[in-house]
Amino acid sequence: MKHLEKVTKRLFLLVIILTISILNGFSQDPDPMDSVEVSLITCSPHEEIYSLYGHSAIRWHDLRQGGPEKGQDLVFNWGMFSFSKPFFALRFVFGLTDYELVCMNADTFWPYYKKWGSSVTEQVLNLTADEKRKVQQALAENLRPENRIYRYNFFYDNCSTRPRDIIERNLNGKVIWPEQEGRQASFREMVRECNRNHLWSKAGNDILLGLKADKETNRIEQEFLPVNLMIDMAKAQVYENGIYRPLVMEQRTIVPPGVQFIEPDWIMTPTQLAILLLILSVAISWIEWRRKKTFKWLDVFLMTIQGLAGIALTAMLFSQHPTTTLNLNYLLFNPLPFFFIPSVIRRKKIWWSVQMVMLVLYAIGAFFQSYPEGMGFLALCLLIRILINEK
Repeated sequence: MKHLEKVTKRLFLLVIILTISILNGFSQDPDPMDSVEVSLITCSPHEEIYSLYGHSAIRWHDLRQGGPEKGQDLVFNWGMFSFSKPFFALRFVFGLTDYELVCMNADTFWPYYKKWGSSVTEQVLNLTADEKRKVQQALAENLRPENRIYRYNFFYDNCSTRPRDIIERNLNGKVIWPEQEGRQASFREMVRECNRNHLWSKAGNDILLGLKADKETNRIEQEFLPVNLMIDMAKAQVYENGIYRPLVMEQRTIVPPGVQFIEPDWIMTPTQLAILLLILSVAISWIEWRRKKTFKWLDVFLMTIQGLAGIALTAMLFSQHPTTTLNLNYLLFNPLPFFFIPSVIRRKKIWWSVQMVMLVLYAIGAFFQSYPEGMGFLALCLLIRILINEK
């Protein structure tokens, strides 16, 4: 009998404990942040010039249904700009372009990339409720009218670096990024790879990028490209209170890659044009040698090309892009030929001595800076003109 009483008391206590636990569970509202997914969105490149490097954004997706704030599915996009703004191209060259953060519904974001055949990848971040609130506050702060417009910098402050910084700065722990091994790519190498199907764009970038673009980059610098940031995010860990957790909880494909049509550049590539110019120069120089006469119009034409390209490069001295100021292409393209055109017409030889010095320095510079494809043919063309005029 006593044993039965003990069992009955224990069962009664167990029922009370379970009842209290259940009541406590019902009395505590679930944290709304538990139903929110914060993700890094990465869009692959497509064939528009401004999209050759890909794109990044942050997605805020509330999985709850019903209510004014439930079910929100928003994309925070730092890549908005307008070609219609005055002097857009000129401002971009000088590093004075302003981009804008725009918050849009996700359903209006995906179709654009699907239309162009770009894939869209979502990396759901492994964040605590507190970290999600911090990200939410940071996004709201960035959306304020005084903050949403920012001075865009192609390598250091763009649509990829902004989402990365928002995420990293609002974690409670420290991000342990993957270690890099071996030689790291330079800015020039990464830009060339993105422009591999657009040779004129590739050549233009190569001319504008200077000596600093050839140095090895670190992880942070490489993440100006969205695809590099996506790869690093997938491998990153968050360290907090002696515990590691992956930064990315899940990776999904929102838009699968589609068919992209590569529109051909101009009928000739930069290298082909340089070779053609060299062939014409050799042919004309041979005729001059046979006739013992020089054609001044060819030299004036080449000097005009050098001078016009040199004006554009000289303007880059005042650009805010950090990789354009120290540029050895100045030795080949600069405004100096314009000042010597009159002396060349009068058949004075001082310009050819100046040109020879610049060509020698340009050749030495090849050990320090990578030049655009075909530039060697153009330099050889100029050397032939020096030899013909110095005879």
